[in-house]
Amino acid sequence: MRIAYFDCFSGVSGDMTLGALIACGVSVDDLKADLARLNLPGWELKADSVSRNGIGAIDVTVSLTQKQGHGRHLHHIEEILNAADIPADVRAKARDVFRRLAVAEAKVHQTTVESIHFHEVGAVDAIVDIVGSCFALERLGVERIVCAPLALGHGFVNCAHGMIPLPAPAVVELTTGYPVRSVDVEGETVTPTGAALMTTLAAEFGLIPAMTVRAVGYGAGKSDFGDRPNLLRVVIGDTIDDDTSDEDAIAVIETNIDDMPSQHYELLSERLFAAGAVDVFLTAIQMKKNRPATLVTVLAPEDKVDAVVDVIFTETTTLGVRFRREQRRCQERTWVSVETAYGAIRIKVGSWRGAVKSVTPEYDDAKAAARAYSVPLKAVHEAAMAAYRKYTG
Repeated sequence: MRIAYFDCFSGVSGDMTLGALIACGVSVDDLKADLARLNLPGWELKADSVSRNGIGAIDVTVSLTQKQGHGRHLHHIEEILNAADIPADVRAKARDVFRRLAVAEAKVHQTTVESIHFHEVGAVDAIVDIVGSCFALERLGVERIVCAPLALGHGFVNCAHGMIPLPAPAVVELTTGYPVRSVDVEGETVTPTGAALMTTLAAEFGLIPAMTVRAVGYGAGKSDFGDRPNLLRVVIGDTIDDDTSDEDAIAVIETNIDDMPSQHYELLSERLFAAGAVDVFLTAIQMKKNRPATLVTVLAPEDKVDAVVDVIFTETTTLGVRFRREQRRCQERTWVSVETAYGAIRIKVGSWRGAVKSVTPEYDDAKAAARAYSVPLKAVHEAAMAAYRKYTG
């Protein structure tokens, strides 16, 4: 199982969450394309590499490119999510985060969830941070989130209602029943958006679980806490019992289709991957009455079978599926980023029993570089491989 551990040693916010997940390997271009599906105009996302106390991190900034209204009600945000062509799991997680925020704000202001009017948390940057984080978790294949106790600072902060104490009242409501700890920081270490993300999405709070680490990323906060680096660390890994370098189980789901337009398979594949599929492939077959048809085969973790079957029944014309359990062995996969004349390119390295067996430049990175520099794809590929050889000596 793929786990994300949020090490909130200096707190957590929406932009820190998004920055740390980008640092773990999510492509900014992919994320922008995902967020464009919200049909929410008037914003721009920047992800800058920064250093805090010698630690490299990603600093995310969402800036407005056109004038926005003064906040939103919960139903406005839910309408944006419901109208967007985004994966159901991303929509549900983002909606749950915003609803939890609304409940907390309503209690603080002694009003109802329906009438609560978001200010800071209803702004475009919070929507981008929350939905973007849900997209990033989906792209990283995260199935479970574990969070460290939230580090709460002290003091006061100025907001739309004037000066309020820290932790902010909404943060106190959001973290009721969850582990927190005090840190000697005068300032806002945990924002309402960060608290809502963690208390909604985390399955448990505590120490880092046993895992094989696959990626580590740091997201930078905007405030300066002096000697303490204002960073959020996210560690991505696989549970020891589900280490992909060992033999593990995989579900194979199949169905035969002879009455569906070929164009529909593209969206079907996209939504199957969003539902947790490891691989999707199509095979030309011949069915009864000599009809040409398509065999749809999906590989997925066993706990994703129901989600995959739901997509198949929703997106295709089939009336039934069959599935079986098979064993597989996989190389251990790690990522290395190398610098080339065409920018940074990620390299996927496959290892078996401690020996490197395959080295492949990430296609999406190479394709983006080839377009940006107007060069052949093979030129980027060769440059990336040369940089990797130099990197490894």
